[in-house]
Amino acid sequence: MRVRAPATTANLGPGFDCAAVALDLWNEVEVTEGRGEPPDPTHIGIRAFGLVASPEGLAFEWTDRIPRARGLGSSAATIALGLVAAARWSNQELSAEELLARGAPLEGHSDNLAACLSGGVCLTWDGRIERLAGTLPLTPVAVVPAEKMTTAESRLALPAEVPHGDAAYTVARAALLGAGIARGDAALLSAAFTDRLHEPYRPSRILDDVRARPPAGSAGATLSGSGPTVIVWAEDAEACAAELAERFPTEEVLPLSIVAEGAH
Repeated sequence: MRVRAPATTANLGPGFDCAAVALDLWNEVEVTEGRGEPPDPTHIGIRAFGLVASPEGLAFEWTDRIPRARGLGSSAATIALGLVAAARWSNQELSAEELLARGAPLEGHSDNLAACLSGGVCLTWDGRIERLAGTLPLTPVAVVPAEKMTTAESRLALPAEVPHGDAAYTVARAALLGAGIARGDAALLSAAFTDRLHEPYRPSRILDDVRARPPAGSAGATLSGSGPTVIVWAEDAEACAAELAERFPTEEVLPLSIVAEGAH
């Protein structure tokens, strides 16, 4: 049995810990009757599997294509693989929200995992998932640095409080973000892709450079999750990616697409 789970980009600027998009870059696992060594109980995918069904007597072969510790939801994808594989193997019909409830404690936050399980463009809160759209009118182009950053490390930089003006600014952009997603409106999304809640405390030379000098065909840029990857949202992905590749020759530039289907 083979299961796939997509990469995700979370926050989308002002949608901190609640908004995410599934991307066309997939990790996979193949589950078979056990041969050889027992499954590694410390592997996060095996731990996720064990939240739904017993992994004993099974063998797992993992295929990782999503860059790790780059802000593209690699851990969420691995958790989703374990959850969905266990549900299928044990013939349990569990909803995305039921799987989210089991997997969220492993992930520590729900935004990436919700979109990974549901596909498309999702909001999540209090264990709920609302899939607002299957796609967006803008194409995500990822600029992936070589350096790594874990979510735990990045969260240490976030302050316990922010100025009221910054909170009000971000709330307004979050409202624009939801409206832009629901209406499929590129202009609203472009206006929404800024934030004063978390991005200022997660310095990114790439994000600063892209916002100071928007590449051809771009409509905005956001830090992907906790970074360090930056997503440039493009109206003309080909032109945008070409310029980004010239400007950032040491980074990997990945034109991606939004996928409507989650882990399966």
